[in-house]
Formats: sequence, structure tokens, C-alpha cells
Amino acid sequence: QVQLVESGGGLVQAGGSLRLSCAASGSIFSITAIGWFRQAPGKEREGIACVSGSGSSTKYADSVKGRFTISRDNAKTTVYLQMNNLKPEDTAVYYCAASGWEMPDSLTMAAFGAWGQGTQVTVSS
Repeated sequence: QVQLVESGGGLVQAGGSLRLSCAASGSIFSITAIGWFRQAPGKEREGIACVSGSGSSTKYADSVKGRFTISRDNAKTTVYLQMNNLKPEDTAVYYCAASGWEMPDSLTMAAFGAWGQGTQVTVSS
């Protein structure tokens, strides 16, 4: 079992940057993919980025591709989401989640079994 805690959210102006962290505990961390999801008010939770257990491959949703970068440091059991050129539509609660796979086929909630509590990101215009 993996336990996850997100941090790094906050208020930022449009065009700014934030880096989210997902600190994990659990013996299987280094062999499981970690994904980032977000949920805006009134909307469904969407997967936006994922990094494989080894860190060698990544996936991104089209909405964040080219602006967000996911990475992991297995020695620190932490996954990061660097978010650049933020837009007001990026405002949401951001969650990290652990998959039971080295890299899931898709960025859907069903592929991820352990979730953090979320961190709020607000982008002002």
C-alpha cells in the first residue's frame, strides 16, 4: 500500500508557475506509476500527467502538454509536477494517485488505487 501527501498548491497569477510535490510512503513506490489528477468545481476529476515507476516514460493530457512537467525522485519517494504558464482554467484541486502498474494504459481514475488528500491551485486572471 502507498500513502500519498500533496503539497505546493497556492494562489498564482496567470502566466506564473507552481511546483506541486507528492510525497509517498510504501515499499512499492519505485515500481508503480504515479499520476496527477485535478478536479475543478462542478467538473469531473481528470487525469493530467503520469510518470512510470522507473521514471523513464510520461504521459500528459492535451490540456497541459507543453506547460506541465512530471518527474520523480525515487530516492526521495517524491513525484513533482512543475506547472508553467498557468491559466485561470487550471484552477482546481490537484491530487496525486498511485497505480498498481509500471505505467497504466490510460489516465483514468480506474487505473489508480491510492489517492492523496489534494492541494488547491488557484490561478487569477
